Amino acid sequence: EVLLRMHSVGICGSDVHYWQHGRIGDFVVKDPMVLGHEASGTVVKVGSGVTHLKPGDRVAIEPGVPREMDEFCKSGRYNLSPTIFFCATPPDDGNLCRYYKHSASYCYKLPDNVTFEEGALIEPLSVGIHACKRAGVTLGSKVFVSGSGPIGLVNVIVAKMMGAAAVVVTDLSASRLQKAKEVGADFTIQVKNETPQEVASKVESVLGCMPEITVECTGVQACIQAGIYATRSGGTLVLVGLGPEMVTVPIVNAAVREVDIRGIFRYCNTWPVAISLLASKRINVKPLVTHRFPLEKALEAFETTRRGEGVKVMLKCDPTDQNP
Repeated sequence: EVLLRMHSVGICGSDVHYWQHGRIGDFVVKDPMVLGHEASGTVVKVGSGVTHLKPGDRVAIEPGVPREMDEFCKSGRYNLSPTIFFCATPPDDGNLCRYYKHSASYCYKLPDNVTFEEGALIEPLSVGIHACKRAGVTLGSKVFVSGSGPIGLVNVIVAKMMGAAAVVVTDLSASRLQKAKEVGADFTIQVKNETPQEVASKVESVLGCMPEITVECTGVQACIQAGIYATRSGGTLVLVGLGPEMVTVPIVNAAVREVDIRGIFRYCNTWPVAISLLASKRINVKPLVTHRFPLEKALEAFETTRRGEGVKVMLKCDPTDQNP
């Protein structure tokens, strides 16, 4: 294990949801819990067996650490391990604090040209990497990203990086769609009160064809329905956003057109990839951060996120540091 002095911690929708509602599905907050799982910091002390890190190293933290070497870990899909430790998922504490202890194998050294803030953004970025891999995005793909929150935006960034020829994004909010354009979306559609079929046909008309891949980042029933209708026969729909437990969808439409529906659960094996992309400046995640608060103003930061004012709100946990 290593002891870290925390630096930058991003606020996630799930953090806000636990704060407001005390549960997400089967994960119920029963005792006081530290929030935060998008984080970076500096190594202060290392355990006796740790060789790849030393005090002073700047690291990005992967929040999911398997507790046992089960069949999922053996096959490289450790995110599916049922006993995994995960920051800020009850009953496991997160890392929105000054000092934090974490498994050394899940702390990744940041190159000098990657900032602490970018290091913290690797967590949401990882969702995009994992989703686009599961979706099979490749050279020339036409991609529909449903939802332009932080997760929709990282999917736009990653899809373009992986060779997508055209990416179209839908959202209710014009300002969020503007952000999607900023990070590389080719087309945006502001949804008002169209039916799912109407949304699907708008997607087809702006792309000039139906997309082979849809990445659904809202969890809203109507959006999932639109995702099925929009996806080209033989294509893939990846469900990233989480909404109600039960959702009514046109499953027969998907079945008879051989549209594959895939889920994702967080990510695995993404930190090294993300660090390489950031270090080589192949992707730019800096525009995602719209607000910064010191740890003392955490409540204000959470309120800002809850109101949906920013894109990514960052908390600064190290009062001695003057740089973002």
